[in-house]
Amino acid sequence: MAVLHLIIYGKVQGVYYRDSAVATARELGVKGWVRNRNDGTVEAVVCGEVDAVQAFVVWAHRGSPASRVDRVEQQELADAPELLTFERRSTA
Repeated sequence: MAVLHLIIYGKVQGVYYRDSAVATARELGVKGWVRNRNDGTVEAVVCGEVDAVQAFVVWAHRGSPASRVDRVEQQELADAPELLTFERRSTA
């Protein structure tokens, strides 16, 4: 099991990044959430099998077709979110 906190930088707001993240996460079977941040980045927490989480990270570097990802910061977390699926959250 892997749990990662991601911060995605670049042109990632207003380009369908979060909705694409939700669709990708659900296809991969990972749990967690994604949201825009007031500073223009996108934040996500991803939890699941190591291979599935890594596949999500690979996708996060690419993003939606209209996005431009400059970089992705990631940090391992000790605790998994108490979620049944992957959801889109309000801007923080």
